Amino acid sequence: MNEHLDSLSPVLVWRHFRTLCNTPRPSGHEAHLVAVLEKWAESQGIAHDRDAFGNLRLCKAATPGYGHIPGLILQGHLDMVAQANAGHAHDFQRDPIATYVADGWLHAQGTTLGADNGLGVAAILALLEDPELTHGPLEALFTLEEESSMGGALHLADDWLEGKQLLNLDSEDHGEVFIGCAGGADVVVNAQLPTAELRTDECVLKLSLTGLKGGHSGMDIHQPLGNANRLLVRVLRALEQVDARLLNYQGGTLRNAIPREAFADIALPADEQQEAVGIVSQLAQTLQRELGSGDAGLQLVAEPVSPANAEPLTLDASTMLVAALHAAPCGVERMSADVPGVVETSNNLGVVSLEAGRFHLCALVRSLHDSAVAAMADRFKALFGLIGARVNVENAYPGWAPNPDGALLKRFKVCHQALLGQAPAVKVIHAGLECGILGSKYPHLDMISFGPTIRGAHSPDERVELATVDEFWCLLRALVEDLANKP
Repeated sequence: MNEHLDSLSPVLVWRHFRTLCNTPRPSGHEAHLVAVLEKWAESQGIAHDRDAFGNLRLCKAATPGYGHIPGLILQGHLDMVAQANAGHAHDFQRDPIATYVADGWLHAQGTTLGADNGLGVAAILALLEDPELTHGPLEALFTLEEESSMGGALHLADDWLEGKQLLNLDSEDHGEVFIGCAGGADVVVNAQLPTAELRTDECVLKLSLTGLKGGHSGMDIHQPLGNANRLLVRVLRALEQVDARLLNYQGGTLRNAIPREAFADIALPADEQQEAVGIVSQLAQTLQRELGSGDAGLQLVAEPVSPANAEPLTLDASTMLVAALHAAPCGVERMSADVPGVVETSNNLGVVSLEAGRFHLCALVRSLHDSAVAAMADRFKALFGLIGARVNVENAYPGWAPNPDGALLKRFKVCHQALLGQAPAVKVIHAGLECGILGSKYPHLDMISFGPTIRGAHSPDERVELATVDEFWCLLRALVEDLANKP
């Protein structure tokens, strides 16, 4: 499948990316891909091993005469975000990703593409295979479960890596190089809320909010995008005037993707049904106007459904829960005072669910300051503690402090200028690159991050600009050779 990728340039990179597209690899299910890569490494005479968590390392000896060069680590993550458009049947644990080219960009058919971080991984594999590349000792580090929990990096073995410099290839803006990133943590809220039987004078309405673009909860959090959970909770808040009780709810599927869809069933007095439908219709128009061209596809509908066997929340419990969700932090909290144009602190209401009175929320807090992550997580504890919920902070990971004077950055800037005719933009990213975690475990590492242009990551609109892949490959290859020839 995806045979057309073999005709793209650079050939080595796209051939490996085709393997990644054809090998299912959602977070937590990378084992088959690891086995495929180990078999490939053996065919190339490349040594390989894993740490206790399952992270994979491939080691290639230096070009003869270059063994004295300090070791270089090439790093990326194997997993991908699993998101599909509504109505598009796709089993991410079994089905390959179907790709197509349009207007100079590579897309997937109805799903995430996996260019994040598949193209970085493919480029690393291409470097290891390139017979004409001059290089010092190379270590390829492929981590697991980056998209779901940063688990691979968080559990990376100590005293395992040998290199002195590290190239992270998980950035998504051609012409830029990243030297710092936000840290973050998952805030997980659970509660068992009281319910009451559906009364004989009540009916049930199904609310569906769909059509939003979604996006990466770090890099896109400042964009004019709608958050389906935030918007549908606003609708639920408006419906309290007709004594609506929340029956069940499902919004978002990943804590690191801005949710594109949310659905809820509500119970309300049957004689208020018409007014409720009118409220929803009016809010649909209001929200469409507010979102404007930034997220123009919003659709919000209410339709009667047969009463479910499950019991809705009591009116008091429903009101308290909707109020807490309505008040919860969402989106950009603060812009950086030290790095112009960069988000300092944010939160994404990523996954919200309610079933049989069991409430669950998973939010992802990010900040350039670890103290701000802790402070926002504590706000969640304070807010949802008011409704008796249990709030846990999980999978916390540190940020990556910028070093604008690093030797690796200086070499990269020289190569970028020589190859592309201009200096790169040096940036700090509001996303959870693994560099922060790797740096905490291996403090001696000199690191930078760069990659081709990817848009719509973490959504079915994900796409990569083909021309930037070619330039990314040439730059990566030139940098590795430069590091070998000018130690």
